[in-house]
Amino acid sequence: MVTPSLELKQLRYLTTIIDAGTFTDAALELGVSQAAVSRTLAKLESELGVRLLHRTSRSIMPTEAGLHVVARARLILSSADDLLREAKEGRALIRIGHPWSAFGEHTSEFQRRWHTMYREIQMQLTRHNTASGGLAEGLCDMAVIRTVPDPSQWASCIVGLENRVVAMASDDPWARRRHIKLREIPSRTVSIDRRTGSTTLELWKGIQPPTLEHTNDVDDWLSSIGAGDCIGITPESTAAQYRRAGIVYRPLTEAEPAKVYLIWRPDNVHPATEKVIALAQELYGKHASTPGVPRG
Repeated sequence: MVTPSLELKQLRYLTTIIDAGTFTDAALELGVSQAAVSRTLAKLESELGVRLLHRTSRSIMPTEAGLHVVARARLILSSADDLLREAKEGRALIRIGHPWSAFGEHTSEFQRRWHTMYREIQMQLTRHNTASGGLAEGLCDMAVIRTVPDPSQWASCIVGLENRVVAMASDDPWARRRHIKLREIPSRTVSIDRRTGSTTLELWKGIQPPTLEHTNDVDDWLSSIGAGDCIGITPESTAAQYRRAGIVYRPLTEAEPAKVYLIWRPDNVHPATEKVIALAQELYGKHASTPGVPRG
């Protein structure tokens, strides 16, 4: 049996095609001809023995096998880029992703303290509009999420709790109130982001749920609320990170607080993982054990 001979160039061409959307745009970004892009992809598909992309005159979509290969390719390319960067700069890098609001009101303090405490480890904090905050896509080493992580995919720990708030247009009748009760919410339409948001129908266990309106990301969510068509339920971190004219936040009572999780790949633990967890828990005032994190 002949082992496939993969090249980083082939993987980089594949991810560039997906990100650019067309072979023409990928070729421009890579600085090569469109024919070279097509040849490189064909060679990769031949090496793997699977078709990676569905191609039409108007669109390019990854096949089921392609989705898996692209995710793994991003991890491999990211690791290779990190290796080159560390070799050139002589320092480590940890990338922390998040789908909405990082560490909320603690975000700036986390960044300042990290820079002071760990100058030898560069830290990048970036928002990615995916349920895993970019972790599943290979775009980060750890991620901050506020939904229950899948234990079959991720190692995780809770770093803190956040109260929930109601987001509404500043001229909404409820904006004059000091707080809103959970039992009142079903009388309104609630905007949620099913892919990356933290609000689900589980919040209303045992009581009538509200009518839902679905959005695609935090910006769409804010726009729909600002238009006055609906309200939103969200952890208080959103209020800290997304202050927008025309939108106000009021405390939501009777609701369980949102858990703030850090997640990472159990088979690829970054050496600075324990440091990230410890600092986040300190800022949230929570000191819990972190099983699965190697020490020493």
